[in-house]
Amino acid sequence: MSTKRNTAVLALITAAALASLTACGSGDPVTGPARAAGPNSSAIPTADVVSAVTKDEAAARLLPAGVRQRGTLTLAQATGSLPGAAFLPDGRTLVGADVDIAQAVAKVLGLELKQEIISWEAILPALDSGKYDLGTGNFGVTEERRRTIDFVTYINDGQGFATRSDSKLGKVTDLTRLCGLNVATGGGTTFETTLEKNRARCAAAGKKPYTVQSFSDNAAQWMSLQQGRSDVLMSTVNGLRYAVTRQENVKFLNEYRRLDVGFAFKKGTPLAPAFQAAVNRLKADGAYDRILRKWGLTDSAIASSRISPPEIPAPAK
Repeated sequence: MSTKRNTAVLALITAAALASLTACGSGDPVTGPARAAGPNSSAIPTADVVSAVTKDEAAARLLPAGVRQRGTLTLAQATGSLPGAAFLPDGRTLVGADVDIAQAVAKVLGLELKQEIISWEAILPALDSGKYDLGTGNFGVTEERRRTIDFVTYINDGQGFATRSDSKLGKVTDLTRLCGLNVATGGGTTFETTLEKNRARCAAAGKKPYTVQSFSDNAAQWMSLQQGRSDVLMSTVNGLRYAVTRQENVKFLNEYRRLDVGFAFKKGTPLAPAFQAAVNRLKADGAYDRILRKWGLTDSAIASSRISPPEIPAPAK
């Protein structure tokens, strides 16, 4: 591997490591402030698209009386990579589309958002226990999750693939295209579930099964791909598209399927109608579109916010 490529890989790993740090509250421990910058960190969007958002009295009246009186909500936020949510090089400032949308919704509802950064896999159990009012972390709406979690949708994302620029792998329109390959993905995600559920299809087709390589953070996934230990990476469509523009020697392959993404709440939450109204108010006044343009996500806009809609079906085979 060339020195130039080594530098790019190390920069990427640094950026992803920043994204996985816990800044405050109860999450994985922080050993100290991170100081190194990630690749093209100066290109991270900084436009203020939230401060002009104003309170909507009709939406705020949908909140439970106790929440209106308290004036605050606790949000469990997972980090991963931009454009979702990640830390700037100072290791303390969290930015991203999830962050902007959550802050804008809170302003519409006239609430102060108390944000705590915790590990992605800890959010849904923490909601069920009542520790937090809501959570964000690119949670796709699936039938399995709908059984225990309520969602208010705010964006459309999905599952996609990326690989090295020198790979001969084409579009993955069917998971049998992955047979015999090493596939990196995040542990405990819908991507891992999709891969494990369909692994037997390779054997049915008379081909060698693919190997699912599950990682707990983005840094390890990308490093495995860059170093050739993985042949392809499966992750969020929006995250992959953003990542490949900010590092060398990788390319986005294609979307595989789409999923609605939403704020996550404990099942039976009384907060859902107010959050739905707030997202739709942001869409009506243009603030929603401004946030998505800032992060290059206009293709992932939703027509309107919905409460726990059915899962978008997987591609027909």
